[in-house]
This record gives sequence, structure tokens and C-alpha cells, in this order.
Amino acid sequence: MWFLMLGLLGVALKYLEIGPVATLSWWVVLIPFALAIAWWSYADASGYTKRRVIERENERKAHRIDRQRSALGMLNSRSATKRRK
Repeated sequence: MWFLMLGLLGVALKYLEIGPVATLSWWVVLIPFALAIAWWSYADASGYTKRRVIERENERKAHRIDRQRSALGMLNSRSATKRRK
């Protein structure tokens, strides 16, 4: 995502001829887009993206369960496991 934002900023600065970016070649300005494509390809191939999605879903599930238990006046799962030990 950072590469994409950097690329968009570079293209805007190059197009509007602002600052030192105006003197750079278009190839140099477009490098962040190639890096973004490379990163996304690696992240998808290595399973990084899928692991991040699963982690977020598990966090949302835990928060939802904690909210429901607190609304019912029950102990949350962390306190219950500490109590059993």
C-alpha cells in the first residue's frame, strides 16, 4: 500500500512539475508501482495475505464474544481460564 501511495504522489508531482521530481525520468517515478506489484505477488504466493485475514477474523470473533459475555454479565474467557487454574 505504501508503494502505491508513493507512486501516486510521484506521478502527481511529475505531472504537475513540482520540486525535484519534475527532473526525474518517468521510469524512475514509476518504480514504486513495480515494487507494489512485486510485493503483492510475493504476499499472495507466500500465504502472508491469507494469514493476515485469518488473524483479523479471529480478533473480531474474540471481541464479539467478549462483548456478548459482558452484556450478559458473564466472565470473559480469559478470566474464566485463570479462575480454573
